[in-house]
This record gives sequence, C-alpha cells and structure tokens, in this order.
Amino acid sequence: MAMNKVRITSDSELKDRLVAINRVTKVTKGGRTFTFAAIVVVGDGNGVIGYGLGKAGEVTAAIAKGVEAAKKNLVKVPVLKGTIPHEIEATFSGAHVLLKPAAAGTGLKAGGAMRAVLETVGVNDVIAKSKGSANPHNLVKATIEALDQLRDAYTIAGVRGISMEKVFNG
Repeated sequence: MAMNKVRITSDSELKDRLVAINRVTKVTKGGRTFTFAAIVVVGDGNGVIGYGLGKAGEVTAAIAKGVEAAKKNLVKVPVLKGTIPHEIEATFSGAHVLLKPAAAGTGLKAGGAMRAVLETVGVNDVIAKSKGSANPHNLVKATIEALDQLRDAYTIAGVRGISMEKVFNG
C-alpha cells in the first residue's frame, strides 16, 4: 500500500460521515455492559479521505473518537472531472472491490460503505462493485486502498520522465 499521506492544518473543511455503528455486549458477573464501535470517514470532497474507528460507552463519544482517528490518517486521491483516472481493484482481508471510471452524469453506482467513502472523497461518477465480504470495516479499508493506488497521467509522466503526449501515444 503506497499511502500518499497528507497533512491538513485546518479541520474546518473536513466533513465526517458515519459508515457503521456496532453495539458490542460484554457479559460480566454484574450483568451486561454495552459499548459502541463506530467507523467514520472524513474528507474534504476534493480528493482527501481518511477513516477511523472509535470505541466508547456512548454513541456520540464513539463517533467523536472515530473522527479524531480518521483525521490522523488522511490520504490524497486523484479525482479528475468527478471520476477516477482508471479502473482499479483492491483487496483487504475478505473484502474485494472493483472501481471503474464513468462518464459525467452516470452518478455514483455503489452501495453501503463504498458509497460513503466515494461521496466523502468527492467522486460523483463511478461504477463500483463489492465482491466477497460485506463487513463495513474491511470494505472501507479496501476502498481507500484502491483509491490510494490510483495514479493520474501527470504522476505517470513524472515518474517515467516523459512528456504527457508520450503517456497517451505510446
């Protein structure tokens, strides 16, 4: 995983979105203890995304912890004209995702946890397919890993040391 880490100085432009919340029960001698685990994604809607997991005794505290954790691992993603530059597949644990760029006006064809990640990063037109596990934790991680592996034409030209024309013409 390449992980194009990003540092954002002001948190004002970051929007957070709750992906899933899980109630966990611990049985003790005195009865049952309930805690909550929340997975949250944060992004600026312009190519920056991060995810975090927060655990606490109350839902609001778990979400707040998840947001703080998400702000610590932000990734920069190339978003071109509301879609992704090329097709990509990624796997994390049992979750396998496929992302394809789509023409303007297609919309966001994705479900569940993938939709939350793609909306938060600022992608409007993409076709996404989730294969394998539907576990939201692994699905979010696989989607962000796929987005992190994306490279735009400018990056490829820079790495190869050639002009933009040669990238597309051979």
